[in-house]
Amino acid sequence: MYKPLPKTLTVRDSNIHGLGLFATEKIAINTDLGISHVLNQDYQNNYIRTPLGGFINHSDSPNVELIDMGHTMRVLTIKTIETGEELKLKYHLYTL
Repeated sequence: MYKPLPKTLTVRDSNIHGLGLFATEKIAINTDLGISHVLNQDYQNNYIRTPLGGFINHSDSPNVELIDMGHTMRVLTIKTIETGEELKLKYHLYTL
């Protein structure tokens, strides 16, 4: 059965902006959370965003980073994320 997010994440209101991704349980450092973007030049900015990529908010103090795998981008934790903590990624608008 398809699940748009890992079982360790949920979408809810964010104090940063709109909706965000939050940990439903503690997530260890260096955890690969899955694919956030798929390269496809037929789409705006050349990427299709998955639910994982669509709800991560920007922060100058990130706890995840994008790993470029060629045709996909994956989200990797760079810190331990506590239960209830929002996932934050340092990015620039339209620049992955």
